Amino acid sequence: MAKPDVNSMSFLDHLEDLRWHLIRIFISIVICGTVAFIFGTFIMDNIIMWPKKMSFPTYQWLCNISQFFGIEDTTFCQAEFPFIIQNRTMAGQFSAHIWTSFYAGFIIAFPYIIYQLWHFISPGMKENERKTSRGFIIISSILFFIGVLFGYFIIIPLSINFLANYIVSAEILNEIDISSYISLIRSSSLAAGFVFELPIVIYFLTKVGLVTPEILKKYRKFALVIVLILSAIITPPDIASQIIVAIPILILYQVSIFISRMVVKKQKKKNRKDVTVS
Repeated sequence: MAKPDVNSMSFLDHLEDLRWHLIRIFISIVICGTVAFIFGTFIMDNIIMWPKKMSFPTYQWLCNISQFFGIEDTTFCQAEFPFIIQNRTMAGQFSAHIWTSFYAGFIIAFPYIIYQLWHFISPGMKENERKTSRGFIIISSILFFIGVLFGYFIIIPLSINFLANYIVSAEILNEIDISSYISLIRSSSLAAGFVFELPIVIYFLTKVGLVTPEILKKYRKFALVIVLILSAIITPPDIASQIIVAIPILILYQVSIFISRMVVKKQKKKNRKDVTVS
């Protein structure tokens, strides 16, 4: 059945259309989450629990760097982390399995989620705007997956290494609850994935006139402060980790300025053509 003309649709029609897109999104997450649930043991052992093992590639990489610079006392070269992960509630492991599958399903289904959102907003755009934005789904998905990988291989190991080795008293043992550990994995990965969507957000904000390259350059100093604060929130409170996280975010901000400038140039060029034709 063909989709009705967006100009002839009432507000309730738009809500109904949005409802069906959200239903499709939910179904896609459930399907992908079910697949993740079936492979739950593999995901838990080889993905979720991998960053707590010293065989994780990030720790080996940081250990090699530490040894190269002659740093002898480093936590990246230890045999194992001084903590264990345990379950303290009757349904703890089952809940961990369910929620891990759900968030895994969201990550796997992300391209389809973006496709459904794009399919909802695209009818309200002009034909030339749709043509210039055709790569939106691919680019936004790639940025999201890069962000998730950045969170998994950079933010998570830095956080685990700092928090696992932080000792306020020798009388306190680190026996981490499974929900706390998985929450760190989940929040760090998803937060990084959404942060890497910054160029896409700036693109659309520029298209609707809410952001300009001049505004982005004018408030670059404030953006730097916000980036450092954001880095401090999603990473352990040490300078090295914050710098490692802040660098790619600052690069994304600079790329966003370039994207905003390109959008403005295309809009000005189009306006000149329209004036010439008229």
